[in-house]
Amino acid sequence: MRLGAGTFAACCVAIEVLGVAIFLRGFFPAPVRSSSTTEHRAESPAPEPSAGASSNWTKLPPPLFGKVVIMLIDALRDDFVFGSKGVKFMPYVTYLVERGASHSFVAEAKPPTVTMPRIKALMTGSIPGFVDVIRNLNSPVLLEDNVLRQAKAAGKRVIFYGDETWVKLFPKHFVEYDGTTSFFVSDYTEVDNNVTRHLEKVLKREDWDLLILHYLGLDHIGHLSGPNSPLIGQKLSEMDGVLMKIHMALLSKEKEALLPSLLVLCGDHGMSETGSHGASSTEEVNTALVLISSAFERKPDPGFEQFKMSERLHGNWIKRYLEENSSEVLLNLGSKVLRQYLDALQTLSLSLSRQVVQYDIYSMAVGATLVLEVLALLLLSIPKALSPAAELDVPLSSPLFSLLFYLTILVLSAIHVVVCTSTESTCYFCSMPWLAAGGAMLLMSALLCAIVSALTKTVVSAKRVGKNPAPPSVRWSELDLLILLGTMGHILSLGASSFIEEEHQTWYFLVSTLCLALCQEVCRNHFLGSDGDPQCGLREEPGPEGAMLTMQDGAEGCAALEEDRTRAAASAFERLGSMEQRMVLASPWAVLCCCRLLRALNQTGVQGAHRPDLGHWLTSSDHKAALSVLAALSLLAVFLLVQRRCSPMSKVALALGLLGVYCYRAAIGNVMSPWQRGNNDISKGIVEARFVYVFVFGILFTGTKDLLRSQVAAIAIKARTVGLWEIYSGLVLLAALLLRPHNLPVLVSSLLVQTLMAKFVWKPLNHGVAEVTVMHYWFGQAFFYFQGNSNNIATVDVSAGFVGLERYVEVPAVFLTAFATYVGPVLWASHLVNYLSSESSSHSALRHACFCYALICSIPVSAYIILVTSLRYHLFIWSVFSPKLLYEGMHLFVTAAICVFFTAMDQTRLTKP
Repeated sequence: MRLGAGTFAACCVAIEVLGVAIFLRGFFPAPVRSSSTTEHRAESPAPEPSAGASSNWTKLPPPLFGKVVIMLIDALRDDFVFGSKGVKFMPYVTYLVERGASHSFVAEAKPPTVTMPRIKALMTGSIPGFVDVIRNLNSPVLLEDNVLRQAKAAGKRVIFYGDETWVKLFPKHFVEYDGTTSFFVSDYTEVDNNVTRHLEKVLKREDWDLLILHYLGLDHIGHLSGPNSPLIGQKLSEMDGVLMKIHMALLSKEKEALLPSLLVLCGDHGMSETGSHGASSTEEVNTALVLISSAFERKPDPGFEQFKMSERLHGNWIKRYLEENSSEVLLNLGSKVLRQYLDALQTLSLSLSRQVVQYDIYSMAVGATLVLEVLALLLLSIPKALSPAAELDVPLSSPLFSLLFYLTILVLSAIHVVVCTSTESTCYFCSMPWLAAGGAMLLMSALLCAIVSALTKTVVSAKRVGKNPAPPSVRWSELDLLILLGTMGHILSLGASSFIEEEHQTWYFLVSTLCLALCQEVCRNHFLGSDGDPQCGLREEPGPEGAMLTMQDGAEGCAALEEDRTRAAASAFERLGSMEQRMVLASPWAVLCCCRLLRALNQTGVQGAHRPDLGHWLTSSDHKAALSVLAALSLLAVFLLVQRRCSPMSKVALALGLLGVYCYRAAIGNVMSPWQRGNNDISKGIVEARFVYVFVFGILFTGTKDLLRSQVAAIAIKARTVGLWEIYSGLVLLAALLLRPHNLPVLVSSLLVQTLMAKFVWKPLNHGVAEVTVMHYWFGQAFFYFQGNSNNIATVDVSAGFVGLERYVEVPAVFLTAFATYVGPVLWASHLVNYLSSESSSHSALRHACFCYALICSIPVSAYIILVTSLRYHLFIWSVFSPKLLYEGMHLFVTAAICVFFTAMDQTRLTKP
């Protein structure tokens, strides 16, 4: 069966997505869980006490508190309570911490610092797995032992108001509850009022033992405007008043109660300097914990006294050491100090929750095998995939009659049986149905046979070429070498945690070096012409009757190809006017300057994230006018850059949509507008955002209609070109809606760079499809970081997933968040399709581009899987390497969607009659 290179690449990436999914499931194993069922708790019965002795070890200790209230404020950073903000906005809490009957702590939340894993940690005393960052969007029922399960088993009546994540985790534990969605981050008022409105009645009642309140407004304000927003102080004052109300109500009833009450003020995680959370920075992991009760007296804790005793003994040892150099007393005292410290460490260790995490090596091996087999098959298919026909022979029937195929299945089945019957821990791949596991093993066997077949053909072809007395001579151009060395350098950098944290610097360096290389190439072709040194490499050049030459064999072919290319470049320059020639010379420098300016907009990574940048300056309340002007000018520039190839109807829709984008940002208070009179006019912007969505869908529908019409109409090529550009325009409009206002210059710069490169670099220099594809990929990665993203989960803009939504809807929220995060790679890939469809005369250009794009994305994913497996016990595995693994998995999924789009466009492409 013959497949186009694009279709083959899309299938390979789809298999890679399956392999990465299996690998992720093994790399992020389910945590070891305890059980509270009676069969696990009922061990051997208590022995009968001997005569004259008594034993009470089976009796439960008496309760210390009558009623318990847990007030959890989402994203309550420690300095919001114990810092200057706490002193200013939370005076009652400050009084309790300094003079009241309370114990206060700075609690440390382990990454991932998102809500659902932190709730599990609070209720179970264990550290949830890192994969819970994904489950946070749709919380499963908590099956392991927890406080609420024990409370319910003891007959305690639990009431809950707040984040509905609790209801999903504990669906049958509350006698009364009222949940609010935690993902609609635009709302920070009603989401808390819905909790507070129940307090007055509940605090007067006696039919409850445990009251849990989860307030979300502070976290939502952080996502919208950051920790320095004036709304933070207002929300902290509101929470201080709520806590005072609860504390006074509890104190008023303690006179009649037999036991004192306990009020717990805590946070599930902190808040980064950008207002997000999810990673392991100090601001995200440090949160306040205050225990308030009249039972607490002002006396040190026993653990603190033990620590102070160790310090005093250590001080005595130092004093004696200074007085006399050595003695028996000094040696004995030193041993005592050492034992005291060790005892303190042991006590602290016993007080901490321990969790043993075991990697699912078998599932990791299966997923890694699939990914590596696909990569090997892609590498071996390069000659055929980049040939003029861009087609490959994919044998479907030969594996069924291959001995290697059946032997491989037999070996894999034996391994599967042995592993699944002997392993002590739970294995995900073993828990899969035999039909699914067998399908995966069949797929691995088929891929192995395909690799052996391709390798055999490659060896046979090499032997035939070896018999030729004039062996081929292949010379790489400077740009080809830069692409190869840049790709390899980026892959090698993934093995270091510092390079992963600062990966944006790698891409900034690569695109800057690429711009300099293009400057050199432009100057050489313009000034030297045919006097330049001949270059030859892996290019795609138009030949007779539409044939394509991808590699020149022999010195004569290399020289001929370079001579033709130099002549074509020189003639292209001659056809340009003087102004256009200047633009060709200036464009690479303009792109270089544009990329340098964008680096100052958003500081990202770890080392420079705290440094001031233009984005922080624009988003501050004092510079709202400047942000408004910049947003308006950016939206105008977007229209001017995009409308040039749209149909008249799409131009009108694009203009109205961009106007709606500004109205939406004005409605939620990000920018100013003439019709806005004050903060009272600020709303959620639901109507304005949906107004923009109508035009987005309208433009996408018009583009899709033009593509379908191109299959039957006489003006097929023109309709297809317009349809592709309108789909691209719809994606640009959606990006303008989802990006923050200060990031609109990033969108404008992306469009400007695409225009300059397409008109004044790629076309005049006659670059091949492979080179253009890699350059699109590099710029897409660079613009991913230009908008402020990083390999840190906290940089994901969650609020983008709820633009225009009144409540949390999982599928649209996930799609919008993913699109807003990967808007750079998506727009550059979409522009690549438009450029090749309009500029390239080759019928196989899209196939070559799809294959190159799949290959350039598969290499780092495969390499990183090997690296992260070898570094799975690294100190920074959960804080650095694991988030990057999630980003790579999501990027591969986006790449699969892009390859499907490439393939679909290749199927609808029509050749000229």
